[in-house]
Amino acid sequence: MPPARPAPATPAGLKRLKPFERPLRAAPPAALAARFAAALAAADGVTGAHCIHEWWMRDELPGHIERALGQLWACAAASIPEWLPMRYVDWLPLAYTVAARFRPATRGRSNLYLVLLDYADRGGEPHGVYVGMSRYAPAERFDQHKAGIRAAGSVLKRGLEVLTGPTLHLQRIGRAEAVVIEEGLAEALRAAGLTVAGGH
Repeated sequence: MPPARPAPATPAGLKRLKPFERPLRAAPPAALAARFAAALAAADGVTGAHCIHEWWMRDELPGHIERALGQLWACAAASIPEWLPMRYVDWLPLAYTVAARFRPATRGRSNLYLVLLDYADRGGEPHGVYVGMSRYAPAERFDQHKAGIRAAGSVLKRGLEVLTGPTLHLQRIGRAEAVVIEEGLAEALRAAGLTVAGGH
């Protein structure tokens, strides 16, 4: 793993970076907490999102992450990047790790996406994931599912939100490759212990 580069000092600098780059990886705990407090005070959703993401990747206590999510969404919703989930998902770091194994070689119009599914009524793990592929942007395709347009039943009934972050590098790729990655990603997430729908 390459050494962590210094974190950008400004929200504009952070905005250019993807969550899987972990720009705050080298920040000591106290500095990360101070940075998050400053983000709340400035209603800076980008910096706050990167702070929360870094806590998530460090396996911070769920209660801490849930509280931070609530604070950030309450004060900076308009500037939070789309890749930050609205709720705590314990296996989010695992989803990033698994998705990172897939590296597309072709460019095109297909996008891979993950949808968080609600399985709270089943007992056990409260969340599952749907793996999909579309020529539409993930958020737009999710809205189509929820509106019943070519909808997968699992997303229509149980879909909570798109988990944009883990598949940011799997956007605008060739269709033939996207089909293969969609199936492989679903199988890999299932093998990692997640409840998976879709992937075909």
